[in-house]
Amino acid sequence: MNSGEAATSGMMLGSFSKSPAHLAAVEQVQRWTRERFDLAEDAVVIAAEIACQVPGCPPIETVIAFWTEEGTRYRFKIFKPVEEVVEDDLPVAWLKPSLIDYGDLGCDCC
Repeated sequence: MNSGEAATSGMMLGSFSKSPAHLAAVEQVQRWTRERFDLAEDAVVIAAEIACQVPGCPPIETVIAFWTEEGTRYRFKIFKPVEEVVEDDLPVAWLKPSLIDYGDLGCDCC
């Protein structure tokens, strides 16, 4: 690899990196999700921003998915960037059964 390739490669990788504030916000949302839904510390919790292409949808939304020890997958969205999410944006704990992700719901909206 020559120095031009290394520089180009570094710039490409840099375009995928996120700021420390963004990464801290993701970690905080993951922590709040574990606490809210009484998940194990090592439970898989994913928080990611996605761009929504559906008319009327916010341009950036945060999608949170988590799995319980039994292997059930749960998912919900918060209609704002992850850095703007506050703890009160998460669904209340008693809504957990309604957050089960059954896969394709047959719609393009969610």
